[in-house]
Amino acid sequence: MPVVHPCHRVVIVGAGLSGLALAYRLERLGVRSKILDAAPRIAETWRRRHPQLRLNTHRHFSQLPGRSLPRSAGVFAGRDSVIRYLEAYAQALGSPIEFGVSVSRIEPCDDGWYLETSAGQIVTSQVVVATGRERVPVIPDWPGREGFRGRVRHAADFGSLDDYRDRRVLVVGAGNSGVDVLNHLVHQYTRRLWVSVRSGTAILPKRLLGVPVQRLSGVISRLPTVVTDRLLAMTERLAFGDLRRVGLPRHSLGAATRLARDGVAPAIDDGFVRALERGIVTVVPKVVEFEHQKVVLDDGQRLRPDIVICATGYRPGLEDMVGHLKVLDDRGVPRCQGAEPLPGLPGLWFLGMRPRLFGQFHAARRDSRALARCISRP
Repeated sequence: MPVVHPCHRVVIVGAGLSGLALAYRLERLGVRSKILDAAPRIAETWRRRHPQLRLNTHRHFSQLPGRSLPRSAGVFAGRDSVIRYLEAYAQALGSPIEFGVSVSRIEPCDDGWYLETSAGQIVTSQVVVATGRERVPVIPDWPGREGFRGRVRHAADFGSLDDYRDRRVLVVGAGNSGVDVLNHLVHQYTRRLWVSVRSGTAILPKRLLGVPVQRLSGVISRLPTVVTDRLLAMTERLAFGDLRRVGLPRHSLGAATRLARDGVAPAIDDGFVRALERGIVTVVPKVVEFEHQKVVLDDGQRLRPDIVICATGYRPGLEDMVGHLKVLDDRGVPRCQGAEPLPGLPGLWFLGMRPRLFGQFHAARRDSRALARCISRP
């Protein structure tokens, strides 16, 4: 039998943005937590991202409680700056982080919650699952994909820009991650560059009249959803005009409504739209199947890409851990988030599982405050 560890007051599963922010908040309220993370070191998810990555969120919105992101990181921090920031943040915490420890199942017990982990059994009064909403990259199971001779990869594994030089590249999806990939690819010489769009997208400029648009998101996010939809649509139109003229369809839902309903954040332009206007990128319909050397589109076109990049979303991947507790919706997302209690399951919490208009860092900062207060109550 695995060793049963002494009971803890709080165990946080995941040492990402939300887990670190919550641990900091709890420490300030006199509660020391135990943090478990399956990765071998801090910021492992960020280390796996492509080296060209820069945050779409302004530095002001890209910091956790108690520690500012250095001005040297720039207005939109790069991947390596984020890694260094998270390393320093974790080192300053008083709560221990156990790396290389995965949690396979969480069950209620008389004393709170029982965790089955790769390091043995743990019993805790309260457990917070903060493993992130983008834990598992999703690639659709298109017919014929297994026999395709080209390369198929998820946007999470974008890699180096050099991989795409003089290649024919198809990006599937024009959401936040798809446009981020395209923002980089348009600066590399590719033989052909297509983007497959299934249902339209909302896209915002990184700056408007020289001002970073994201600086306004904290205010905009407090407005009613229907008002936010209109403001974002007006911003897009003011910056780019009607993008249908260059083949980019408009989604039937407003950007804020779609974020709340489907978890799809607006895309941020940093060169993609201009490349569309210059004909560097061609918009094509949705992918329906793969052939030996070609990709078949909804309108019958057949493309012959060397590389297909799937910007097709993520899942939290919590089914094995908590699926038996009936706390997930049909997308695998927890039904309750942050300080929202789960009926009949006191002491089980989820943090960082819903996208926010103002970005992951600011969401972790804000949502962790309310949850820490709930947990610290006697």
